[in-house]
Amino acid sequence: QVQLVESGGGLVQAGGSLRLSCAASTSISSINVMGWYRQAPGKQREWVASSTSGGNTNYADSVKGRFTISRDNAKNTVYLQMNSLKPEDTAVYYCDAQLIVFGTHTRYWGQGTQVTVSS
Repeated sequence: QVQLVESGGGLVQAGGSLRLSCAASTSISSINVMGWYRQAPGKQREWVASSTSGGNTNYADSVKGRFTISRDNAKNTVYLQMNSLKPEDTAVYYCDAQLIVFGTHTRYWGQGTQVTVSS
């Protein structure tokens, strides 16, 4: 079982920055994929960014060049640095962890943190 706790959300003006943190209850160096998703009111949850244990990172087109995902294995924490924020980035942001062990894929979610970008 992996517990994830997000923090760092808040209210920011358009053009501003926030850094989200996702603290895991276990070593993240063994977690195959850690990622960030978001869900805006009335919309489906969408993928934002992901980081693999091998060091690869990927981003949704909507955030590419503005958001950066990173891992701190010593702190068992994943970060999402969000710059040049836009009102359309307003959503609840969720951290997820994906473990693949002997072909079994298990996914864990955090409780989410609210990000609100005012125009």
